[in-house]
Amino acid sequence: MLFYTKGKLLIYCIYCNLEPIPKIDRIIAIANLDENMSCCNCHKNNNKHTITKIPDKLWDTISPILPDEKPNNTIGRPVIPYRKVLDGIVYVLRTGCQWKMLPSEFGSGSTCHRRFQQWVQLDIFKKIWIRLLKEYDNKKDIKWT
Repeated sequence: MLFYTKGKLLIYCIYCNLEPIPKIDRIIAIANLDENMSCCNCHKNNNKHTITKIPDKLWDTISPILPDEKPNNTIGRPVIPYRKVLDGIVYVLRTGCQWKMLPSEFGSGSTCHRRFQQWVQLDIFKKIWIRLLKEYDNKKDIKWT
């Protein structure tokens, strides 16, 4: 679909089942998009495997690096598990979609974005990279020095 809002033309990918950005002035056209006009590559069938959700083995390696999660019985908004949040972050980074357009299976886009910013400040992704690189080095027996 094509949307017009605040002087900008937006393309919404009908293949991804993403909801359009709120506060759109009006829909100006409904059209089927071909693969070259889509918002992401998730519906192309090129038989390449990409990570859309964190596998269990990888999660077991990453989870000790993450900060402690909020307990389930606390007051306030419901707790979204870190694994779900990390899956959402990976989805946004792989597809390039906006945080607001994140599918609801990953929780709130604003929660995922907030956690992403917090983890960047805490160097969580750098620590994950170092841990996984060390594991790879051990498997391939690479000697860097």
